[in-house]
Amino acid sequence: MSEVKIRPLADRVLVEPAPAETKTSSGIIIPDTAQEKPQRGKVVAVGNGKKDEPMTVAPGDMVLYGKYAGTEIKIDGKDYLIMRESDILAII
Repeated sequence: MSEVKIRPLADRVLVEPAPAETKTSSGIIIPDTAQEKPQRGKVVAVGNGKKDEPMTVAPGDMVLYGKYAGTEIKIDGKDYLIMRESDILAII
């Protein structure tokens, strides 16, 4: 994994979204226009947290987040999401 040169502030988390599913379990290929936005990803970097609220996620954790959570950003040609820790629903 390449080192990302960005560090989120406060309670924000940088997440690399998992690739979208291209095939169904029965083998049908899903076209790009019908693919759903992924709702899970890998935590790449975390901030320090807020005062009296330490961060519960760590880099390397796989997480589930809301469909419209976070802001999409592109760093060195790769897509990432930056979101608040409260937007994360669960650690897988």
